[in-house]
Amino acid sequence: MTDKEKEELIRKAFDKRDWSELKSNDSWMIFKVMAEFVDGFEKLARIGPCVSIFGSARTHVNKTHYKLAEETAFLLTQSGFGIITGGGPGIMEAANKGANRGGGHSVGLNIELPFEQRANKYIDNDKLIFFDYFFVRKVMFMKYAQGFIVLPGGFGTLDELFEALTLVQTQKVARFPVVLVGKKFWGGLLKWIEEEMLEEEKNIKPEDLNLFRLVDTPEEAVEHINNFYAKHRLKPNF
Repeated sequence: MTDKEKEELIRKAFDKRDWSELKSNDSWMIFKVMAEFVDGFEKLARIGPCVSIFGSARTHVNKTHYKLAEETAFLLTQSGFGIITGGGPGIMEAANKGANRGGGHSVGLNIELPFEQRANKYIDNDKLIFFDYFFVRKVMFMKYAQGFIVLPGGFGTLDELFEALTLVQTQKVARFPVVLVGKKFWGGLLKWIEEEMLEEEKNIKPEDLNLFRLVDTPEEAVEHINNFYAKHRLKPNF
């Protein structure tokens, strides 16, 4: 998008619109949102227990975190879980690749973006879904996953992580395991959460630190998810 096009979008946001135009545009958007929900629900309703794996779209195939994601997904399929990702390159591709290698369900919830996002080739043909709206896509991540594994990523990865933690913390969804992979990458953020959010500002409770687990290896990540369900004697959502 050019600078001129960006300026035009900003300008249009402040343009006055009459009631007829507002009603027409907003009503049409409602139908588009509904269509995305219906498509997602229909395609994901029978996928079985899955784990959502998040991480950067920019991670190169030769990087350590790519290999960690692939192996984590593979091991999860050996425990009976399918894999849900954002459907793009990088960590998402690695996770779908691991699921494909392990013979498990490989789901891709792709989002239309101006850069970085293309569907990877390791997604099952009948489990690739395209979205225009981030919030619809995030509902699918939450509704159809029995656990979250989060590898190093950018703003989108952080958004997905804190969305999951917020929903569990506020009891808007049932408790499920959230695993952060990569102590070096996540260590600084977790230190800030403990020292500033908890100890200094008292914005969270001490027990909120138990909502996630920090690990370094695929084996540890998968073990935590398996132990979580064994300990709590919980069954998957399906």
